[in-house]
Formats: sequence, structure tokens, C-alpha cells
Amino acid sequence: MKKLTMILGAAWLLGWVLQSGCRKMAAGADLVLLNAVVWTGETGAPLAEAVVLRDGKIAAVGSGRDVRRLAGGAARLIDLGGGLVLPGFIDSHTHFLDGGFSLLSLRLRDVSSREDFVARIARRAGELPKGEWILNGDWDHQQFSPPELPRREWIDAVTPDNPVCVNRHDGHMVLVNTLALRTARLAAGTPSPEGGEILKDGATGEPTGILKDAAIDLVSRHIPAASLAAKLKAAEAALREAAACGVTSVHDMAGSANFEVYQELLRAGKLTARIFLYIPIDELDIYERLRLKTPFGNDRLKIGGLKAFVDGSLGSGTALFFDPYADNPRSAGLLHEQMFPAGVMGKRLLAADRAGLQVAVHAIGDKANAIVLDLFETAVRQNGPRDRRWRIEHAQHLRPSDIPRFGELGVIASVQPFHAADDGRWAESKIGRERCRTTYAFRSLIEGGAVLALGSDWTVAPLGPLTGIAAAVTRRTTDGKNPDGWFPEQRLTLEEALTGYTQNGAYAEFAETVKGTIAPGKLADLVVLDRNIFEIQPENIADARVRMTILDGAVIYER
Repeated sequence: MKKLTMILGAAWLLGWVLQSGCRKMAAGADLVLLNAVVWTGETGAPLAEAVVLRDGKIAAVGSGRDVRRLAGGAARLIDLGGGLVLPGFIDSHTHFLDGGFSLLSLRLRDVSSREDFVARIARRAGELPKGEWILNGDWDHQQFSPPELPRREWIDAVTPDNPVCVNRHDGHMVLVNTLALRTARLAAGTPSPEGGEILKDGATGEPTGILKDAAIDLVSRHIPAASLAAKLKAAEAALREAAACGVTSVHDMAGSANFEVYQELLRAGKLTARIFLYIPIDELDIYERLRLKTPFGNDRLKIGGLKAFVDGSLGSGTALFFDPYADNPRSAGLLHEQMFPAGVMGKRLLAADRAGLQVAVHAIGDKANAIVLDLFETAVRQNGPRDRRWRIEHAQHLRPSDIPRFGELGVIASVQPFHAADDGRWAESKIGRERCRTTYAFRSLIEGGAVLALGSDWTVAPLGPLTGIAAAVTRRTTDGKNPDGWFPEQRLTLEEALTGYTQNGAYAEFAETVKGTIAPGKLADLVVLDRNIFEIQPENIADARVRMTILDGAVIYER
């Protein structure tokens, strides 16, 4: 990196700047960033020291002397004092509106004891009127000592007047109290639905309060829908968080109802991130009725395609494997409810493909991933070649034989590096060490020709890309027990991780020609860090902070 910095003034870079068309630039600019280390992400010119932004686009990139001469009467010049400038981060997998609600609601993510768990829920109950639901939470029972699933008896005494439905951080398991069970009329004799499980006490047969996947719907259907005003408030909170994290584009794995929220913010001039929205595959008829192709929309708000599920999550024990769980030999996981009746997913994928739609499918367990790859291969065989850019979301546990299929089929692996750092604390206890060797197999996927689009899965993990980048390049687990990395042979280089959070994210949404790198003519989305992460130890990357976030050439966050 230092050697590259020393050649910034070389003739090849100046030639590239001139070829970019910056001499044709009209006088004046909206913003000029000077005295910086600019990582462009462009193969031919990876580094520069100044950027000119005009009319929402990148107008020039190059050496400080030449860019200053060409900038004209800039509205604002900022001397960054050697600060690092990167393309705006693209988070390729979020539950964005849920993230906003989590910021405004109950927080259990850092709870590590039953006492604290109960106390926080009791405090929330005291803040709400009688009858109002206590929601969200994002708890993680693996942080308890010892790890144990919470039960309704823990919280019944402190929530007599408020139904409770608080989710595990992966969204595939919830804890409900007795009042919520009564509201949903769930009892000992209630059978578990296909694609879900009502956990029951081994002695009494009564529900423990834990519901998994499809069983969650039995309670959630009784929760009043949030108002548009509440959704707008949550979305604005999420947008503030994104700006503070340097995130200028998000892929939201949501539902069609979220589109109204983003559309309203766009009309009001408050949509301070580019939204690429996926809707559930069982809403395929929306596309068919309107004859939409994906992506559809403008540079600020697009409908990206369809989101589907094959299984659940590792932490909830609902990820689908070929072999049983090490800690529960009676189970190998669950198929998601979208997989029923049998064969329906294949039919939907073929219909989506014939309609020219992009599809992103959630798959965690090795069997789930194999099923998706088989379905994708069938679509290619039956409908012929095209630029699909179909995605597998998470691609978490893979059989070695399935890894090269991503590259062979052109499937994007949409992965979330922080999960490796988080799940690595306990994953081996659930599926054994051998299967964990190809858990989040980043390096193997790249070597097999796959494109890796990186994201957070917020609220399952923190939104900040620097946290994800640090996890990708170190694979250190959050408990500090793997200082050299959990299966370190799967680490990414810093450049690969940054590419995954920028240009590969743009590629995953068919937008690589307009964003994802710092080049003349592209959208002026940038992030400035308070230190050069190329020059610090990888384990310190997560300590870096966003100094400035720029969207469409305007500063939307500054500290």
C-alpha cells in the first residue's frame, strides 16, 4: 500500500485523470476532497489523492495539483489531512426497517444473564400502556452462562398486562409469554405447523414460550400492524444509523409494504440511502400483474427482485443439513414454510426466471444450499442462459463439492462476515468441527469463481461495514478465543473485503456501471474514515470511525 501511495504523482495516473474527461468539466464544483488517500476500487488506477464532485456525480479523480487546477470555483474544499476515502459502502443484506424499529425499542442483544433479560423486559413493560405488545429484542441465548433458551415463566410475572413476542437476533425464533400464547390460542395440544416448531416442555407437554420459524406466524398474526407514521420514524432512525456507518446503499430483504415507506421518504427528500428492495417470492404475482422486470425504479429507490427461504438458522436449530445436529441427533433442521407444498419453490423460481426477475434465496445448512443450487441449475437448463445474477443469501454451510457450483452457475454468494466471528463461538458444538471447515468459506468461494457481495444482515449483526470487514480479514471470534482466526484459511484480504462491500454489492444489483468505485461519471457516494485502514493491524480495523459520509455529492454525515 505504501509503495502504491508513493507513485501517485506518476505520469500514468495523470494520463488516466486527463482521459477521464475532467478537462471538459465546467468551471466550479460542489465539493472537492484534497490531501487524501483515495482507494478508488478501479483496477487500472487504485489510488489517487483528490476527488471533485459536481451535480451528484464524480467529476474528476487524480492528483491534488491537477484536480485543484481543474476544480474551478468550488463551493467547498475539504483538506482531509491524509484521510482515507472509499466508495460509499453497499450493504447487500439488511432488514432495514426492522433495524430502525430495533433502535427505538427493546434491546436485548448484549444480555448475558437471565436476571438482566427479565429486568429489561420488566422495564419495557413499565414504559408501555396495558395491552400493548412488547416486541423486538434481538436476544442471543448463546451469550448466557451457561447457554439456555429463555422460557415464558421467566417473564410472566413482570408482563401480566402486556403480550410479549421478542425475537432471537436471527429472526428464526421468538419467546412469547403466557398472555401471547392465550391470545393465539396455543396450548399443549396445538401441533407444530409445517416449517416450524412449538417447543414444548418434556414433562408437562405445555409450550415453553419458544416458537421457531413458521410457528412464529401463529402469534405474529395477532400483533397489530405498525402505522405508517411509526414506520417512517423507524426508517428515519435506520437512515441516520446508515449514514453514521458510511452506508450509502442497502439491499433490504423486506416486503412490498416497505415500498410505501421509502416512497414517502423519497417524495419528502429524506431518503438518505439508496434502497434496493426485495419482496417475498410468494408475492410473485405483483410482478406478473404489472409485467415488471428487475431491477425497476431510479438511482435512489428500486425494486430489486424476489426473496425466498429454504430453511431457518443455525442458532435456532432450523438450518437444514444432510446430517443431524451434534447437539440434537434427532433433528437435521427444517424446511421453511415457503417450501410447502412440495415442489412449489421450483415452480416459483422457474416462473420468476421466465419473467426476467432476479431471485435471492436464503440458505444456511448444507442441504438447503444444495437444494437451491439444484433448483438454480434446473432453471438455467430449462430457460437457457441470461444475465441472471441470482443470489444465495448467507451460503453459510457448504459441502466441499457444492462450492465450485457457485462460480459455474454464476451465483452470487451474498455473505455476512460478522456471522463467522459471532457464530464461531459455538457453531462447532452444534454441528461439529468438520462441517465448520466450510462454514462461510469465503476464500474457497472466491477461488471457485464466485462473486462475494458482503453485508451485515442487520439487525442480526451490527450494521457497520468496518465491523464486517474486520471479521472478514481476521475471522477472530467475538469471545477472543481465536486470535489467529477461526479457520483462518478462509480469510479475505482487505482489498477483497472492500470490494465485497462496494463494487460487488453494486454488481449484485446490476449497478456496477454507476456506483461501487470512485471513477468519473459515477454517482458521488463516498465515505471518509478517520484513519488509513491499509496501514494499521487488521485486528484494529473495527476501531476505525466514519468521519464523513457523502451521498449524491452532499455531506449527509460528519463528525
